[in-house]
Amino acid sequence: MFLSFEKLGLTLRGRDILKNISGQFQLGRVTVILGANGAGKSSLLSCLAGLREPQSGIVKLDDRQILSLEGRERGQLIGLLPQRPDIHWNVDVKTVVGLGRLPHSGRWGMGAADHEAVTKAMAATDCTELAERKAMRLSGGEQGRVLLARVLAGEPKWLLADEPLASLDPAHQFDVLERLKNYAKAGNGVIVVLHDLTQAARFADDIMIMKDGDILAAGPRDAVMTADIMGQAYGVEVQIGKSDTGEPLVVPVRRLP
Repeated sequence: MFLSFEKLGLTLRGRDILKNISGQFQLGRVTVILGANGAGKSSLLSCLAGLREPQSGIVKLDDRQILSLEGRERGQLIGLLPQRPDIHWNVDVKTVVGLGRLPHSGRWGMGAADHEAVTKAMAATDCTELAERKAMRLSGGEQGRVLLARVLAGEPKWLLADEPLASLDPAHQFDVLERLKNYAKAGNGVIVVLHDLTQAARFADDIMIMKDGDILAAGPRDAVMTADIMGQAYGVEVQIGKSDTGEPLVVPVRRLP
């Protein structure tokens, strides 16, 4: 199964957000979308999830258009963690995570498979001990993990996450990235927007770089993540190297003239 988009165009408030772009994602791989603020990353994710209809072009799962799918089926196939997720319900964490099962549960509520999926998702995001706490009383980082657990509980074939590390401490950032990596290895597709270039270099199988609503480069990580392309995308000089343990390091050093 491929998730693809063809000649996607989106204009908001007179500004071209996406400029007739095309691309394709594969199951079993992690694709990180990079780009400066306003490049169109979040808008692309919204279109991929079927939450925003573009003015032109289509998004497809294999040969089926996303917007033609019934909402329940689309929810089973695609899960989205938005950039600024908020919790507005004064309910416990387990209930919030359980909302991820709505596209799957029957008319009589959650069954054994649903409860198992919720339990697994909470364990994977280090939320088990938060199960009985009120979600609105958690810290921002804790809420971020709970909302990721809600997406994971839905067991979507495609998981889309917009800046999932934004409110997390370093330890939980590594935990989340490892969980998403394993989710892809299990045969699912993972598409993530990140701003941390080093984390992207360590985590991604493929990278798509956006600039001003267009796709500057896309492909395997090592082919795309070069100092020249990074400079074009961000307007900064970037040094790419390795840590003492051999892990990639990508460090912006100065703004380009």
